[in-house]
Amino acid sequence: MINTLNKQKIILWLGIIFMILFCLAPMLWQVLTSFKTNEAIIKIPTVYFPNLEQLTLEHYFDLGFVFLRYMFNSAFVSLISTILCVVIGAPSAYALARLNLPFKNIILSLVLVVSLFPYVLLFLGLLEIVKFFNLGNNYLSLIIPYTAINLPLTILILRSFFLQLPKDLEDSARIDGYKTTSILWKIVLPLTLPALVTTGILTFIFAWNEFIFALTFITRDSLQTIPIAVAKIGGSSAFEIPYGAIASATILGTLPLIILVLTFQRRIVQGITAGAIKG
Repeated sequence: MINTLNKQKIILWLGIIFMILFCLAPMLWQVLTSFKTNEAIIKIPTVYFPNLEQLTLEHYFDLGFVFLRYMFNSAFVSLISTILCVVIGAPSAYALARLNLPFKNIILSLVLVVSLFPYVLLFLGLLEIVKFFNLGNNYLSLIIPYTAINLPLTILILRSFFLQLPKDLEDSARIDGYKTTSILWKIVLPLTLPALVTTGILTFIFAWNEFIFALTFITRDSLQTIPIAVAKIGGSSAFEIPYGAIASATILGTLPLIILVLTFQRRIVQGITAGAIKG
């Protein structure tokens, strides 16, 4: 019996280790590539574990301070669109969850349909709007679409959390003289902070990684975001692929997201698992 349990534990841990390596292998390979010299990158057979002579920081230095500008652009656009989504989405979700609005079910159905609609199909329409309002090469040309695209999903997620809150808290607050706005900002939102963090991070990641709109609506180099900067990295000739520079840019572009998720991981887990078990 003991031997059987030990074998099961060994198999379980081997499975866990395999899954971790399987998931982390692409990222680890990118990290290694970003530090390897060009000679080590193109060497045959492939160098999986480079020695000290095959390691360099040259690829990171080649990116220069210009890449920090791209990171600022991505951070600014992503942060503003995330804040707008939460600020607009929270009251909207609360109204759909608690207030007796006319045509409430129709509104919810429309929000659901819009959230499921492939955002790429909105490209041509948004392009005409950007041209009409002369928003090209402007942060607003990205902030407004990102907010509009993420807002329906934000509303649906927050509404589901608001529905899980006991109405007794709000009824008690109304007896104490609180109005609907005060109940939302002082009672409901603090209790649903994990949900706000979760939806905010999802919105931020989408805006940070978005490529099509950023490529089309922003043509000025100083305003472009990280995905466009990485795509534009080229070699000294048309036949050269700068794997090291691309890998280092990818690592730098992903690092803020990793730090963000690790910082708020507890809130994210709470937001994902909230309501899964009812007491």
